[in-house]
Amino acid sequence: MFEGWDSFYILIGGAAGALIGLMFVVATLTSGLEVATVSRGMRVYLSPVVFHFTVVLLISAMASVPHISIWLVSASLGILALSGIVYSAMITKNLFDDNWNDVSPDISDRCFYGIGPVCIYLALAGAALAVWTAPKLAVDLLAVILLAVLVIGIRNAWDLVTTIAQRRPA
Repeated sequence: MFEGWDSFYILIGGAAGALIGLMFVVATLTSGLEVATVSRGMRVYLSPVVFHFTVVLLISAMASVPHISIWLVSASLGILALSGIVYSAMITKNLFDDNWNDVSPDISDRCFYGIGPVCIYLALAGAALAVWTAPKLAVDLLAVILLAVLVIGIRNAWDLVTTIAQRRPA
């Protein structure tokens, strides 16, 4: 199913893996900040970025398996899509809560950390279904989805690093 896509998945999976490693470095930047703020920030901002990069890495690994069955591809994409929808919906709910003690999330945070990922994982669910009806379309759609997840993750990681850098004690 993924014949001819080897380089794409190696490239995008490698990028996601490297970015997961960099997020551990970002987590160390939170030392010295207030524990309650860091804890909430990790749940709402840092963990989703790692989750999204992990999804890209897992799908890239799956796509690199030779002669993988269409059933396994569809089931794996469906499970990741459902997990992403539920997780991103929970993050979106947290972003729209009114009980933020410090700086509340702005509209770009709500879009890029919450609403955008929910939409992307809904598209991933569509790709999981399209594997059966239109495999060629599903592979193309999956490539676009993975690029979108990666770009949102990069944007959110940049937002996170610049925010943490501004709040670090002198």
